[in-house]
Amino acid sequence: MKPEPAEQIESPAPAYRCGVELTLEAIGGKWKGVILWHLLHKTLRFSQLQLRLPGVTQKMLTQQLRELERDGLVHREVYAEVPPRVEYSLTSEGETLRPLLSLMCEWGRGRAEE
Repeated sequence: MKPEPAEQIESPAPAYRCGVELTLEAIGGKWKGVILWHLLHKTLRFSQLQLRLPGVTQKMLTQQLRELERDGLVHREVYAEVPPRVEYSLTSEGETLRPLLSLMCEWGRGRAEE
């Protein structure tokens, strides 16, 4: 007796995800957009970012930077020095956010003037 072939289980089609949803997933939250904005202008060390983000805790800044690095938007460069030096900069993918972040900045300034 010949065994019956196992039924192929088809995985469901991936759910549609709106581009805005995907963008906000990558840059959303209280600190990510502001971190990216500061890194658009220059490479910064952790302490320099902290000074530019009043109210952010060390833990939260570390978490946000790790997520941005994981998502390919931020590059973390560790220098073999004593004391250790770590710098953050945008990747080429992160640089593609420049027009979007500039528009967001303009839009926010317009609302602040209202």
